Amino acid sequence: MSQLRVEKVQELMKQEISEIILRELKDPRIGFVTVTSVECTGDLREAKIYVSLMGSEQQVKDCWAGLQSSLGFIRREIGKRIRLRFTPELSFAVDKSLDYSAHIQELLLKIEAEDKAKKAPETDNVKKEEH
Repeated sequence: MSQLRVEKVQELMKQEISEIILRELKDPRIGFVTVTSVECTGDLREAKIYVSLMGSEQQVKDCWAGLQSSLGFIRREIGKRIRLRFTPELSFAVDKSLDYSAHIQELLLKIEAEDKAKKAPETDNVKKEEH
């Protein structure tokens, strides 16, 4: 199957699954979930859905359990919304890239604050020498 078609189906599935999670799922355990990407096999028989979960550790665990229990419903809805010969078997995977990027941002801000703290005494000394 052409790679372009697989990529188009992946993007369509990402949009539809995001919509289903946002509007259709009524499980109170499911909180702030972001579908970051979908990877399908070449024959479109299996799809791995990468999600980013926000909240405390307990909220993330509850949300994960809610998502796992809703796999059948999501698969059925995908089958209705996307016209494919076979509806792919779905599985969820946690995407850690947002957590990683937040960690990197935190480190950069810390380095910037340390640089400002080092430069502040230097500029104070320069100002005192000018007077």
